[in-house]
Amino acid sequence: MALIEVKVPPVGESISEVTIGNWLKNEGDAVKMDEVICSLESDKATFELAAEADGILHLKAQEGDVLAIGAVICTIESGGAPAVAPVASVVESAPAPVAALPAAAETKIVEMKIPTVGESITEVTVAAWHKKDGDTVQMDEIVAELESDKATFELPAEATGILKIIAPEGTTLAVGAPICQILVGAAAAAPAAVVSAPPQVANEGAKTDAHVSPVAANILAEKGIDPKSVTGSGAGGRVMKDDAVKAVSATNLPVPAPPVPKAALSAAAVPAASADRGQRRVKMTSLRKTIAKRLVAVKNETAMLTTFNEVDMTGILELRKKYQDEFVAKYGIKLGFMSIFAKACAKVLMEMPEVNAQISEDGN
Repeated sequence: MALIEVKVPPVGESISEVTIGNWLKNEGDAVKMDEVICSLESDKATFELAAEADGILHLKAQEGDVLAIGAVICTIESGGAPAVAPVASVVESAPAPVAALPAAAETKIVEMKIPTVGESITEVTVAAWHKKDGDTVQMDEIVAELESDKATFELPAEATGILKIIAPEGTTLAVGAPICQILVGAAAAAPAAVVSAPPQVANEGAKTDAHVSPVAANILAEKGIDPKSVTGSGAGGRVMKDDAVKAVSATNLPVPAPPVPKAALSAAAVPAASADRGQRRVKMTSLRKTIAKRLVAVKNETAMLTTFNEVDMTGILELRKKYQDEFVAKYGIKLGFMSIFAKACAKVLMEMPEVNAQISEDGN
């Protein structure tokens, strides 16, 4: 029987650990693919964890336990694996079809869907693909970057195989909608060199991508800083945004960019400056769109008014001049206008409390 490890998925840029809220299934229960088995809580949201295969559930953590992102939370003992044994015996007894049978028996398609990333988040936008269509991906390797109106998070591969992209960059998908497929068995025969290669080399490249957050990678790239030289404070040594900012600050800004990027930037800036006064259009992220909508709503729904009124200050100036020396001698500070204005406002509010009224939504 195959044993599948279910790990805590990435749920946000600044979230490094989650707490197990409650298990919806018990130890030894039979679970179905995509069935919700428990709820997880972070300091920002609550979301659900779905089963990654059909089989028997074995719990590795209990309710109330705090787990880091990527930690094993449970395992699923899949019942489909024993069918491989009879096939193997048939292959041994019949040498002729050896080349065709294993590929047909092992090939399967793993459909990856948008995970639940928060209680109030119903859709996300595909911000960027880190892999191209047809590329070979490894288990838990980051393949895409997703954005919601609250946070940006990464999508790891759920299996090792060939990536087939369903939703291109910029596509808005609902939670639970398919985003890509991984052909597990189709790539097993072709990349023989990858299988025979030292595991340290393959893991090293995956570690570089998976242990630097997208925001941190952008900050370090702008300043020409190698991510490998930055010590991460996130789960498993992951380089977060704060780590990148500290690294940039430690280099005594501004940090000169490498010669090659400078030439590329200057070359790209020449046609932009001569065409349309150097303007460029950049697509807003979902988070920035939400912030813009909130700002416009506040402007439209909040009464903002500035008035100017002329006031004869002669009496106040004479009063201040008359008691200035006595006030300084008694309190050690000069007599200003603010206390006089505050007393005037208080008297007005007592006489006309309607000045401090507000209009409710229904007008009652």
